[in-house]
Amino acid sequence: MAQSAAEKFDVAVIGAGAAGMMAAAVAAQRGRRVVLIDHAEKLAEKIRISGGGRCNFTNLHTGPANFLSENPHFCRSALSRYTPQDFIKLVDKHGIAWHEKHKGQLFCDDSAQRIIEMLVAECEMGAVQWRQPCKVMDIRRDGEQWALATTGGDLLATSVVIATGGLSIPKIGASDFGHRIARQFDIPLVAPRPALVPLTFDPLAWAPFAELAGASLEVEVSCAEGHFREDLLFTHRGLSGPAILQISSFWQPGETLSINLVPDHRLDEILIKAKQGNKQHVANILSQWMPRRLAEAWAGRNGLSGKPLADCADKALRELARATHDWQLKPAGSEGYRKAEVTRGGVDTRALDQKTMMAKSQPGLYFIGEVMDVTGWLGGYNFQWAWASGYVSGMAV
Repeated sequence: MAQSAAEKFDVAVIGAGAAGMMAAAVAAQRGRRVVLIDHAEKLAEKIRISGGGRCNFTNLHTGPANFLSENPHFCRSALSRYTPQDFIKLVDKHGIAWHEKHKGQLFCDDSAQRIIEMLVAECEMGAVQWRQPCKVMDIRRDGEQWALATTGGDLLATSVVIATGGLSIPKIGASDFGHRIARQFDIPLVAPRPALVPLTFDPLAWAPFAELAGASLEVEVSCAEGHFREDLLFTHRGLSGPAILQISSFWQPGETLSINLVPDHRLDEILIKAKQGNKQHVANILSQWMPRRLAEAWAGRNGLSGKPLADCADKALRELARATHDWQLKPAGSEGYRKAEVTRGGVDTRALDQKTMMAKSQPGLYFIGEVMDVTGWLGGYNFQWAWASGYVSGMAV
């Protein structure tokens, strides 16, 4: 690449999503000459579709404990330097109305498009130059600089920030670009896999439950180190809903889930106490705490279909209660990246500087956002990681 033909910048940010726009805006407003490059036709599609179109843009309770990583303390520095309150100030500055839904989750009152427009405006304040749609074909060292060959021409930059996200939702442009760049420069990866994703089951084993598709209830679900109380949703192929999306980040193939379908009550005590002369069918009683369709299926699964409570042996009721409070089931897999909200794994953060996001072995090369091995819980945590990692890299470049 001839230097004379290449346009020169202080910073090239690749990926104009949440983390990339944040990094570009922060760096540009510090006086850096910044170019922001993205291969997609539409800007920030993942922001646009998030939170049902209203963008769950942060969580008030964000802390290191809400993130999964093989290097769990890595996220601490960035999260402390750019907090949910910092992002709320930015949102308020742009006059975007918002509300807290529950459990600290903040959403736009209006459309997620407002967040995109806010980030674009912040970039414009720093005179960020845009290249979109524009693909990066090659990145290499050129002395003290980085040389980029793109479909929009050759570029030189002192710093390159990789903000290209993970593998989740390929139909809106997800790719392994960031992982390929890491491999090119011998930066290790933690094996990526889908996270915050519905789980699927063997079709034959799941057949009795497939007809319950659409039924939902609040449950407690556990697997490995994960434990959540959220809503569960039955689907034709398995289970979804916030409870399952949360636990999917902890679940590994071959592991078993434990689900408590009635977390607030001791079912054995209630049923045995109410048994005397009670002609109600077991399913009728269960339907106090779960959808009617599920109550009937659950009574049948446990051999109590159509049975009056008074006719049930105490042993059978205890077994029903045990199965209800500790439903053990082993997923066959997940719905994969096409339905995963995020990617677990990615660029190994042990190879990065936690205060700047720069690769320790490659001065001037940064990784931020979902491309790295930092995965938040459901509920605005992954956006907060995008803002925080984008901010600290933007302050460092």
